Amino acid sequence: MALLSREIDCVRDTERAVELLVPLRLTILRLAREPSSASQLAGRLNLPRQRVNYHVRRLAVAGFLRRAGRRRRRNMIEQLYTASARSLLLSPELLGAVGPDWRRIGDAGSGAYLVALAAQMETDVIRAAAAGSGGQEKDTTLTFKSQFRFASPAQREEFTRALREAMVDVIARHTSPDTRDGSGGKAYRLVLGCYAYVPEPSAAAPRRT
Repeated sequence: MALLSREIDCVRDTERAVELLVPLRLTILRLAREPSSASQLAGRLNLPRQRVNYHVRRLAVAGFLRRAGRRRRRNMIEQLYTASARSLLLSPELLGAVGPDWRRIGDAGSGAYLVALAAQMETDVIRAAAAGSGGQEKDTTLTFKSQFRFASPAQREEFTRALREAMVDVIARHTSPDTRDGSGGKAYRLVLGCYAYVPEPSAAAPRRT
């Protein structure tokens, strides 16, 4: 299990993924962000306690839920559980040879290429986090996100050309040569993507009547 600071539980093996991909279990994990017992969850879901308790136990064995104390309810002591991480991520590694591979996509300007490269980035970061979980030096990541608009295809092309030239110059001046034997220092990979997106509706937008 690769756990990124208890923020994201990155699921890397098939057995854990199978345990997770049950709609009711995903709902239980969402409700279990606060410590809850199986009977409390059953009440909120309007389901039999025995049924919910079965899924709670399976999630706990798989590491998605952890014990969070106990509470007394009438003459019984109930075990409380809470989600082990705030969110979950299925690693692209789970798909193996049928997963997206940017090396097999000829058009570097296509959406498929970008998605495949994003999957490679996820895999790289998850593997690095797992390798560093034994107390080794924490690797630093760099994230930059911006949102903007292009008024025309020509403006987009000018932006692309200028950005490419700037990145090549920065990399040439501020990094070491990429050597396979590791003599040039720790290896880093930079992925820069630009894509059109559909903005999410604003929560503050007035409703139409």
